[in-house]
Amino acid sequence: MKLARTRFRPAPKQLDLDVGLSVCPPGTPSPSAFARWISAALGNTRRAQLSLRVVDEEEGRALNHQYRDKDYATNVLTFALSEGEDSIAGLPLFGDIVLTAPVVAREAEEQGKSIEAHYAHLTVHGVLHLQGHDHQSDEEAEAMESLETRILARLGYPDPYAEER
Repeated sequence: MKLARTRFRPAPKQLDLDVGLSVCPPGTPSPSAFARWISAALGNTRRAQLSLRVVDEEEGRALNHQYRDKDYATNVLTFALSEGEDSIAGLPLFGDIVLTAPVVAREAEEQGKSIEAHYAHLTVHGVLHLQGHDHQSDEEAEAMESLETRILARLGYPDPYAEER
């Protein structure tokens, strides 16, 4: 399987992004779209060195099984370099985001969303996880969903939870 890689630095002092595509089905966003969504989720003050990879269902399932002990492909996985630890002042945020293309496409269709809007949402969601946000409790979920909704609105996307609320 051929892997496409793109190094993207929209603002070198803010974001160093490596985009890897192990699959590239129709609707896969461009590296510049991913960078725009990630930058919005980081805000203006957070520096980051991130890797984003778009994978097929088989790889998504294998990663979810290996790291979360779940035997299915999920839409987005995040891996923070210093997961569970406080960040060190002055150092950028380091981490990886993995998006499973077939799952993203299937969910977008099922939820009546554009694939672009769903990729934007899941990318923002992943970046928020890398920054320590979570949705384990109802309070955490409400706070994270509210933040996602505000970021996506600034990017011009509808509330991804509108139908679910």
